[in-house]
Order: sequence, then C-alpha cells, then structure tokens
Amino acid sequence: MALIIILVVVVVLIAWAIGAYNGLVQARNKVKANWSQIDVVLKRRADLIPNLVETVKGYAAHEKGTLEATIAARNKYLSAGSPEEQMQASGELTQALNRIMMLGEAYPDLKANTSFNDLQQNLKETEDKIQYARQFYNDSVYAYNNKRETFPSSIVAGMFNFKPYEMFAAEAADKEVPKVEF
Repeated sequence: MALIIILVVVVVLIAWAIGAYNGLVQARNKVKANWSQIDVVLKRRADLIPNLVETVKGYAAHEKGTLEATIAARNKYLSAGSPEEQMQASGELTQALNRIMMLGEAYPDLKANTSFNDLQQNLKETEDKIQYARQFYNDSVYAYNNKRETFPSSIVAGMFNFKPYEMFAAEAADKEVPKVEF
C-alpha cells in the first residue's frame, strides 16, 4: 500500500513538473513571437527612412546633420544584434525621426510636398503599430517573468535555466517634452 502511495505522489509530481515546464515554454515562446512583431514593424520603419531622408534633402539641404544622424540611427538599429541593443537603437531612431518630422514645420514647401506627407503618414501608422507591438511584448514578458518567478513553477524554471526577459522601456530622452520653437 505504501508503495502505491509513493508511486502516486511521484506520478503527480512528474505531471506537475511537465505542466509547469510546458507552461514556461509556451510563455517564453509568446515573448519571442511578440518580439518578432516588434522587429517587423521596426524594420518597416527603418525601410521608410531612406525615402524620407531623400525627400527632405531637397528642401532642407542645410539640415545635413539631422539627416546624417537619422541615417546613422537607422544603421545602428539594422546592425543591432540582441533585443536589448535593438531596444536602445530603436529609441535613438525615434528621436532622430522626431527631429526630421519637426523639419516639416520649419519648411512650408516640404510640409506641402505630397511625398513627404505620404511618408509622414506611413511613419505615423508604423509608430502606432510599434506602440501596440511593444505593449503586447511587455504584456507577454510580464506574464512569462511572473510565471518564472512564482512558486512552484520557479522550481522548474530554475532547474531548466529559464532566463528573465527585459521589458521594452522608453529611453530617458523619449520622456522629455520636446521643445517647439517658432
């Protein structure tokens, strides 16, 4: 009889461990899938930038520093390896794009250009998609990290070396209120 009880307890523990492991794997895969969605929309934004820069060049030739900074930020994003590097590069790219968008206010001819307006609209839509993708990513990171850290699944997470994921956070410069001068 004691052997049956021990066997039942072992089977229950094994079933629980398998369930906890599978739950952690599913949560981790959701984080990866949501990161992939961010990557897709960030790549779309990076692909729009050369067209935007070329459009602005003709109207704002003396804004060379702003245009070069935007291209440098784009290249830094495209060459980033890890998600953390991509998050940081994305913040820098956002700042550079904001400076280019402000050029539209400084140059009425540029603001009236249909190509610039179309690109500006595409970037706005892409930025909205980035915002939603970041939200879904952070939600999945939150759920995964909670599952990873709460008892009793933390035992399985520790045994199988499940690592935490970082939330996609705004850069300090993104939190500053932009200066608008007329």
